[in-house]
Amino acid sequence: MNITRYILGIGALGWVAACNPGPGPSPVASRIGGPITPNMDSGRMVSSRLPPVPQVQGPLRIRVAYPPQGDPIETGDSSFIFGSVGNGDANLTINGQPVTVWPNGAWIGWVAFPRDSLMHFEIEARTATDSNRLSYDVPRTRRIVHPEGLWLDSLSMAPRGKIWWPANEYLPLSVRAAEGSTVRILLPGGLVIPLVTDPNYGDVAWGIRAFDRDSGKVVGALRADRYIGVLKPFPLGRDPGPVIGPSDTASAIIDSFPIIEAILGADTVRAAWPIRLRPLDSLPQLIQLDDDTARTGTSVGMTVGRALPGGTYHWFFPTGTRATVSGRMNGDLRLRLSSRSESWIGIGDAQPLPLGTPPLRATVGSSSLTPMADWVSFRIPLSQRIPFQITETEQSLELRLYSAQGDVNWIRYGGADPLVRRIAWAQPASDEVTVSFALAAPVWGYRTRWQQNDLILEIRRPPVIEAKRPLLGRRIVVDPGHPPLGATGPTGYREAEANLAVSLELRRLLEAAGAQVIMTRTTDAPVDLYPRVKLADSVNADLLISIHNNALPDGVNPFTNNGTSVFYNHPQSIPLAMAVERALVRQLGLRDLGVGRGDLALVRPTWMPAILCEGLFMMMPDQESALRQPAGQLLYARGVFEGIQ
Repeated sequence: MNITRYILGIGALGWVAACNPGPGPSPVASRIGGPITPNMDSGRMVSSRLPPVPQVQGPLRIRVAYPPQGDPIETGDSSFIFGSVGNGDANLTINGQPVTVWPNGAWIGWVAFPRDSLMHFEIEARTATDSNRLSYDVPRTRRIVHPEGLWLDSLSMAPRGKIWWPANEYLPLSVRAAEGSTVRILLPGGLVIPLVTDPNYGDVAWGIRAFDRDSGKVVGALRADRYIGVLKPFPLGRDPGPVIGPSDTASAIIDSFPIIEAILGADTVRAAWPIRLRPLDSLPQLIQLDDDTARTGTSVGMTVGRALPGGTYHWFFPTGTRATVSGRMNGDLRLRLSSRSESWIGIGDAQPLPLGTPPLRATVGSSSLTPMADWVSFRIPLSQRIPFQITETEQSLELRLYSAQGDVNWIRYGGADPLVRRIAWAQPASDEVTVSFALAAPVWGYRTRWQQNDLILEIRRPPVIEAKRPLLGRRIVVDPGHPPLGATGPTGYREAEANLAVSLELRRLLEAAGAQVIMTRTTDAPVDLYPRVKLADSVNADLLISIHNNALPDGVNPFTNNGTSVFYNHPQSIPLAMAVERALVRQLGLRDLGVGRGDLALVRPTWMPAILCEGLFMMMPDQESALRQPAGQLLYARGVFEGIQ
C-alpha cells in the first residue's frame, strides 16, 4: 500500500547523544598560578611564562560568560562552559561534576552536556563560609532525528530555489532519505529520474578540522542516507525570469513542480521539489564587475571569486573586469573564465551588459616594464578587461589571463632593472595566456589595476634593510583586531580590549627600534575590516600585523587544543609568519599550534607581507588573566616584535 509516512522539515526536532566527559585540569595545578599553568597535553603539563593569576577573595557570585543563555549552540555530548565566581577559594560543580576555579575566581569546564533540546545546568559554588547556586538553561541548535522506517528530509533537497543552468550541462541533484530506499524524481510529463546512493563519506564539522588535534575525530561516516543524480535542464516550476537584470514580465508561467519519491518496502513518501529552473538563453550574457553598485564609496574595488557557491576566496577581480555568465543558483552567479576554469561570485557585484554582446576574446599585445623608485610597473595592453589571476612562488609571479589569445610580439624591459630577471609569455590553452616573472629577490608585494583596457601589474621592491638596525625607517601597520565582535574571557574581558593593549605595547617596541607605526585604531571604537586593509595599502606599509586572541568552536576541548598560532594568506608572508610564531612560543611558553594559511581579510593584501597573530586563548582563565596584566601584554608584544626583527 502507498502511505505518507514521514516528511521531515522545519518542525522536526530531536537529539541523540552520549555523554563522554573529556579531560580537565588538575585542581592542584590550578592553584599554583606560577610558571606552570593547567594546560594539559596528552597527560603532561605544558610550561608557561605567563604571569601568575592574582588571588581574588570577593563576594561569591556565579556568572556564566559562555555559552549564552538564549542563543542556541550546536555541540555533541561534551563541550565547554566558562565564567567566574568572584572568589578564587571557591569549589565549583556543574551538574555535580567538579570544575576547577583559578585564583582570580575564573573557571572553565569541559563537561557532559545534557541530551535535551533545552540543556539544563545546575551550577553550585561553595567556600568555607558561603555558597551560591545558579540554574542555567541553554538551547541546542535544532537537529532532525530520523525516525525508524521510511522518511524523506525535504530540507535536504538540493539545489532548490531559483536556478539558471546551461541546457547542455547536467544539473547535479541530491536529497536525504531512509537508508535502503528507492529514490526517484517524477517530472511533469511522466519522465522518471532515478537517484543512487552517494558513495562518498560525510563531512566532518569545520571546527573539528580547524582546531581539534585528535586525528581520530576527522573521519566521516558513509552517506548511506544521501541520494544523488543528474538532470538535463528544461523549464520547471514558475519561471524565475532572466539570469540577471530586470524581470521579464512576459515570460511564461509554469506551475508544475517535480516530485521526489522514496519507497521502502510497501511504504511510499513524496514531497514537492521547490525549484524554479530555467535553461540559460542561447545568446551569451556578459557582466561587468563592480563591488559598489550602491555607490557608497566604502568598497575595496574588488570582487572575490570562489570555486563553488559559498566557498573560500580564490580570485580577486578589480572593478571593471568583464566575464561571461555560465549559470546561477539563487544569489550566486557562475562565471566562465575559460574553457577549463569557472568562478562563482555574488549577484550583487554584477552589472549586466546588453544581451547578445559578443563573448569575451581578448588579444594580449606587446608589453613593457617601467622601473619606478619602489616598484616596477608592467603594462599589458588588452582588447578587453578580461578576468585574470596571479599566483606566486618564493621568487616568481605568474599572471594568468582568461579568455585571451597572445599576440605578444615583443616585451620591453625598460633598462637593466635588477629586480626582474626574466619575463616570458605562453599560451597553455586556446583561451588562456600566461605571463611569468622571474625575480632576483623574494616576492615582497604586488598589486594590479585597470587603466582603460591596459592591465597594470606593479611588483614591489623589497625594502633595504640595515643589518644593525633592521627596523629603522620601516613603515608597519599594526591592527588591533575587533571591535565589532571578538571573543570574551571568563571574567568578561573583551578581546578587543586585549588586542588594543598588546598592540599599543607593540607600537612602543617598534618605534623604539626606529620603525614608523600606523595603527588602524587607538580607541575602543569599532572599525570595519576593509578600511583597515585599505589603510595599509594607502600608506605603502612594509608589513601589516594584526593582533588577535583566540577562541574555540563548541565541542572542541579547550584543555588539549589551546596554544599560539599565526596565520597568513599569500606565500610571501610565510617567512614572517614562521619567525613570529617561533618568537611568540618562546616568549609565552604555550603550546605551538603552528603557522596556518587562512582566508582572513587582514592577511589577504598582496602589497606587503601580512600576518594575523592568535597569541593566547581568551577562554582560558590563566591566559585571559595574563592579557589583563601589563606583564602579559608585554610578553605577547615582545614575541611579535622579535619575530618581525
